[in-house]
Amino acid sequence: MIPFELALRLRDAGLAWKPTAGDRFTIPDRGLDDDVFVLSHMTIEVHQLPHGPVIGFNGTVEWALDDVAQDEAVWLPREDQLRELLGAGFRKLERSGDRYRVVVGDDEFEAGSPEEAYGTALLRLMEHNA
Repeated sequence: MIPFELALRLRDAGLAWKPTAGDRFTIPDRGLDDDVFVLSHMTIEVHQLPHGPVIGFNGTVEWALDDVAQDEAVWLPREDQLRELLGAGFRKLERSGDRYRVVVGDDEFEAGSPEEAYGTALLRLMEHNA
């Protein structure tokens, strides 16, 4: 997963987020900094009750009135989303030992995970085009 600090820098650089099911995000400065949330139409879990397991449809009533403004959340783009955002300039992702290298145009960006390498490349492109 992309590091929070990099996601925050991407947001601050102007990365637009159009939330869709499956997107991951965090809510900083509310005691939830370490929690990652996933947008979903509904969360369904199995609950173990004394009379046996039940399938609980969470998010229907108990969360109906809770909300957070989108600009209070920080999007944590997935690998595929970051790769798509790099556009036609993306050339390849390769492993180099225990690190990953993304090649965009003639530039190379290395990090500890594919997501971080993609994110670093995207941030550099955004800063360059600003």
